[in-house]
Amino acid sequence: MKIPLFFKAKCILFIKILVISLLFTSCKSLKEDVVYFQNAKNFETIVDTDSFTPKFKVNDIVSIYVSTFDVEASRPFNLVRQSGSNAQFLDYLIDIDGNIDFPVLGKVKLVGLTVEEGKELLKEKLSEGYLKDPIVNLRILNFRVSVLGEVRNPGTYQISGERISIMEALGLAGDLTIKGRRDNILVVRDFNGTKTYTRINLTNKEVFNSPVYFLTQNDVVYVEPNNSAMSSAKGDTRIGLILSISSLLISLAILTTRF
Repeated sequence: MKIPLFFKAKCILFIKILVISLLFTSCKSLKEDVVYFQNAKNFETIVDTDSFTPKFKVNDIVSIYVSTFDVEASRPFNLVRQSGSNAQFLDYLIDIDGNIDFPVLGKVKLVGLTVEEGKELLKEKLSEGYLKDPIVNLRILNFRVSVLGEVRNPGTYQISGERISIMEALGLAGDLTIKGRRDNILVVRDFNGTKTYTRINLTNKEVFNSPVYFLTQNDVVYVEPNNSAMSSAKGDTRIGLILSISSLLISLAILTTRF
């Protein structure tokens, strides 16, 4: 059987158009799905106006060390736990009412304050008849964030500083996998029993202005799977259709080259 020339030409043209369309659509879709900060321009300057500082929350664990020129005078404010030959300064838990139980001073409310505000509050209280020119070192010990979902190394990460950006947290987790959605990342934040849910888009430069760009202690960052990942998980029936069409096109291509 001899296939007309015009039919061969139409088949070849159809295959070429289909391949080019698939390649163009695939490349465009890949860029839209995985490239960060797509609308950022060359040499564009973004001024960081964020003055974010973490605030104390209920159940935070803090370390406090008080010092003055008179070591003996400050000793009662630095309780020590003795474990064999090792001595360790006691940490303080912020209770459900937002207070710590501090030596001599009693209840001190820290919840809602920044680290600097907490230092100033303690220095003020200690200066009221207890110590002269006290120096207060105050740190949050349980500053950690959890990064879950489609990242290379999901888990909970301890933060040594006083703040971390969402980009740094994702970096600790090894960045997103190719199957992670970059345009709809969820940040779950808890402040004294009230949870907030905020979504951000890493493909847009406006992420830098998001209220959750800087994370607070115990934030959870969740990267959901993209359509490709969910289709694979469900065993998408469209795969069979795509394979059938591909097989037909290949057969047509072979057929047109034989005659």
